[in-house]
Amino acid sequence: MNQTLAPATDPLPWNRPLIGEAEIASVVDTLRSGWLTHGPKATRLEHAVRERLDVEDAFAVTSCTAALHLAFLAADIGAGDEVITPSLTFCAAPNAIRQVGANPVFVDVDPTTLTVAPEAVEAVITPLTRAIAVMHYGGQMCDMRALRQLADRHGLLLIEDAAHALHASRDSLPAGSAADLSTFSFYANKVAAGGEGGLLVGRGELVHKARLLGRHGIDSSAWQRHGKRNTADYEVTVPGLKYVMSDLTAALAVVQYDRLEEFTRRRADIAAAYTSAFAHLPGLATPAVLPGVEHGWFLYAILIDPAAATLDRDQLAATLLERHQISTSVHFKPVHLLGPYRNMAHRPLPVTETAAARQLSLPCYPAMTDQDVERVIHAVRELWS
Repeated sequence: MNQTLAPATDPLPWNRPLIGEAEIASVVDTLRSGWLTHGPKATRLEHAVRERLDVEDAFAVTSCTAALHLAFLAADIGAGDEVITPSLTFCAAPNAIRQVGANPVFVDVDPTTLTVAPEAVEAVITPLTRAIAVMHYGGQMCDMRALRQLADRHGLLLIEDAAHALHASRDSLPAGSAADLSTFSFYANKVAAGGEGGLLVGRGELVHKARLLGRHGIDSSAWQRHGKRNTADYEVTVPGLKYVMSDLTAALAVVQYDRLEEFTRRRADIAAAYTSAFAHLPGLATPAVLPGVEHGWFLYAILIDPAAATLDRDQLAATLLERHQISTSVHFKPVHLLGPYRNMAHRPLPVTETAAARQLSLPCYPAMTDQDVERVIHAVRELWS
């Protein structure tokens, strides 16, 4: 996996995809085939996901955001409905909730895992609640067994944002296998990178409805109609949208998906090296991994306590970049602090706000060499010496 070592003076990005000859060959094959839109490669990806997760159906779409939007549409969530969701997340899920006319109800996260706890969800259920939309933060899975039981007890839809958790599991339950609908991401920085792209998986009747909505409401795909040589023979069953994944995207994503185990193992090795090296640095908390969890390690998220550390989060990020040319990232600015949502948090979210102020994501991806990992370790430890 390790490549030619670059000089330590070269910039080290926060994330970089690992693209090999198999990915390049797959894309070239698609280009030469003459079929660029949703077709055989996207279909192959859908089949691979169904087989791996043992779900009823899977639909390859343009992005995880598109998958979330289709999930809420397929579930008939709309005006006046409430969807319980974390604020410590990217804005995609809350944006999709608002796009269908519903209201996000923000809940705080667990201080150890930074994921939503079932008891926090249950505390805010009202007669208006229609769904629970959880996210596996950084690759650490929520307690999906408990959340499934909670949703069933209250008659709620359970939606799983697994953008960070393509190869994660908890208590032998893979991410994407327990919810009514689950979404995945193949964005350029995700565990399997397709540049763009997403997946919607779950209950057959809901995914079928989402598939109709995601291809203009047309009752058959362009690939199916092409096979019959009768491209004009179709009916529009519902007023839909255009959300299908192209085969150009799928050509890359399907090979990356096949490499998930390899990618996750390398991420886990890097995370283990970091955790060992940073274990006793005052004011620096490394990610916890609960018993029974196979972490996806999309993020290696440290928390910096400015009262105990030698410098705060922003100072650490700036120093790593200026002195060592090591890039980092922050995940996330809480959604309830963003413009359209500032008046929508009706209860304190102290863990979310504290985590957001202290969190820093270090580089952790398969394209990193051992030298890259040691470079990050040395740079961080140097600032505590």
